Amino acid sequence: MLNITFGIAVLLSTGLLFAKIVQLFRLPSVTGYILAGLVLGPSGLGILTPESVGHQLDHFTQIALMMLAFGIGEHIELRRLQKIAKDVTYISFVQAFATYLFVLVATWLVAQQVSPATSPRDNFILAMLLGAIAVATAPAALLLVVRELKARGPFTSTLMAVIAIDDGICIMLFGITVSIGHQLIGNSAVTPVMGIMGAVSEIFFSVITGVATGFLLDLVMDKLQRKGEMLTAGLGLLLLCGEVTRELHLSPLLAGMMAGFVIINRAKRDVRLFRVMNNFEPPVYVLFFTLAGVHLNLEALWLAGWVGLAYFIARVAGKYFGSFLGGTLSGASGAVRNYMGLALLPQAGAAIGLVFIVASDSRLGGWSEIITPVVFAGVMVSELIGPSLVRFSLEQAGETRFTKKHHQSLGKSLLKNFSGRSQDCWLPDPWKGAPLHPGENSCGVILFGAKNCSSVRGLARISTLFAHHYQAMPKSVRVLAQERENSLSKKEIEQLFSIEQNETETLGYPLQKELVFSSPEQGLLEAVNKNQTRLLVLGYHVSSKPLAIKKVFTTITDNVSCPVVAIRFADTLSFDRILVPFIALEDLNEMLPVLQTMATTGEPYFNFMHLLYADSTRQELLDAERELQLWRQRNLFDRDNEQIVIAADSRLEKILKTSAHYDLIIIKAAKKVGVRRFFAGSLANSVIQNCRCSVFSVYIPSPEKGEDSRQQSSDCGLLK
Repeated sequence: MLNITFGIAVLLSTGLLFAKIVQLFRLPSVTGYILAGLVLGPSGLGILTPESVGHQLDHFTQIALMMLAFGIGEHIELRRLQKIAKDVTYISFVQAFATYLFVLVATWLVAQQVSPATSPRDNFILAMLLGAIAVATAPAALLLVVRELKARGPFTSTLMAVIAIDDGICIMLFGITVSIGHQLIGNSAVTPVMGIMGAVSEIFFSVITGVATGFLLDLVMDKLQRKGEMLTAGLGLLLLCGEVTRELHLSPLLAGMMAGFVIINRAKRDVRLFRVMNNFEPPVYVLFFTLAGVHLNLEALWLAGWVGLAYFIARVAGKYFGSFLGGTLSGASGAVRNYMGLALLPQAGAAIGLVFIVASDSRLGGWSEIITPVVFAGVMVSELIGPSLVRFSLEQAGETRFTKKHHQSLGKSLLKNFSGRSQDCWLPDPWKGAPLHPGENSCGVILFGAKNCSSVRGLARISTLFAHHYQAMPKSVRVLAQERENSLSKKEIEQLFSIEQNETETLGYPLQKELVFSSPEQGLLEAVNKNQTRLLVLGYHVSSKPLAIKKVFTTITDNVSCPVVAIRFADTLSFDRILVPFIALEDLNEMLPVLQTMATTGEPYFNFMHLLYADSTRQELLDAERELQLWRQRNLFDRDNEQIVIAADSRLEKILKTSAHYDLIIIKAAKKVGVRRFFAGSLANSVIQNCRCSVFSVYIPSPEKGEDSRQQSSDCGLLK
């Protein structure tokens, strides 16, 4: 027997890996989870099987289903559904009956052709059972895609309401179908009326159990404040609800949905439990969907044969045309009519559960030999392609975080950025200020490394601004390979510096030039040491190779005594809105010359983000706010700026979320070496790798190396 802990570890790690892989192709994470299970299971490498870990992890499946059902209930808020109640009703019932009829007719006709020896009655019973099972959808996969895309809007609300009602209709149709099947077989004590009443009672008592659980949860949540306590109590009551419904042969999915429905529709609308459950759900969901993939068997595709093909095609047609007809009858929007049917394609847990019910029925068990591979094959195909269709539908409806139009513009932008061929992408905005004038006592140089023509103009602009602040002169350094030392004419050398020279002269400064024949690192170090360098400015664009850039910068910053500003150009260079995240107030003091320089670029808006420890007290937050406000008044009192003081659980996440509204980030780079650099990492590097705007990383030399730089300032008469 395979170790259960090992099985969980393999499921979680492999599921997450495949999710990240499919995300590269803009597929939902759930598709990656299922593919991971398929690879790990009997149809793939055979590392895991239902017998080895699948049955031992059934409790995770039950937990996941109850949590998913509860999450669906959150989307059925009556106040928001009033405008779409007619759409939901028409689409739910019309698509359910259309699917039932389409699958019944298609599978009966195919079964008659492929097995003419079987009686028409037996083929009809088979077709009825398949039609009822086909109505079921997969609320779990749908909800996960909706959450991943953070989809909101009328289409999403309609979709969530339809799948909530769909399982209820499916249970009723299945109960009636089983009763009719018994009657056709003969000698049945259960009449069709009794079958209908049985299905209605199952739905009714499932709803009652869920409503009771919802009111109990609402009562308990009023007594609790801590997130851990809410999670414990909420999960306990939901799992108790699930076990009670299973023991009573009711529907846990309907009960869970109704519990969420009750809470979200209470007047006080307390959503705290939904939020704390969201933080607990991800690993449970990974296990649930990866396990679902383990249970899939490719052999089912072959066993299903022509009946399976007819089942799948007829189900797709029924869902799509039924939703289209229902939306047309209700007067729904074009997006709902055209894409709702595609979003209802996934099918999983409920359908498999109905297959097991058929197999356990003494009268209908004989049909399970055909029904099982047919439904399992349909489930496998619909689960692999269904989530992608859900995502497609939500995007076409324009209700995801990124609309279709945004995706197209983003794709063009990324293609342009990574092509490395566009010189305009990293050009600064035209200089709008008056020409600057060099100081009479200019001392030292602001050195910048010029290499890529797509970023050199921006580097020249920024270096000139720094030169004006430092009372120095801008100097461009071109580093070429050693073998080119005697191959350039004087005119060609002049042309090398033409772009940056035009830019500095536009700002009112002459450009100093230096040509070095060496490797990039050694050439820049040689230039820094040879000149009276006050500041070194380096730049690269987003398409550069990150490992090569990191190696060059590490070598340079470890061996220079002056500050270094490394600029990552990500778009047209603009300084209108600047975000300055920092950990300690000392960081601002060290970056002050850079901030003051940027303040002269016009009238930029600064936002200073102080990132404190997550467990910081309220008093510590208030003290930090007061200190930061005093710093701003003392150093940038005449500039438009504001501040944020945050006790951050994740510094990187806070910066990235805020940076979406800014043109530029200025951040101090950690000055760590050796083992400390390896283990501690760098917040600045993480920001650069993950954000989309331009970034200034400010490297401050260590105290012992900074003595040389301070001596140069003293020589220039800038230090007393």
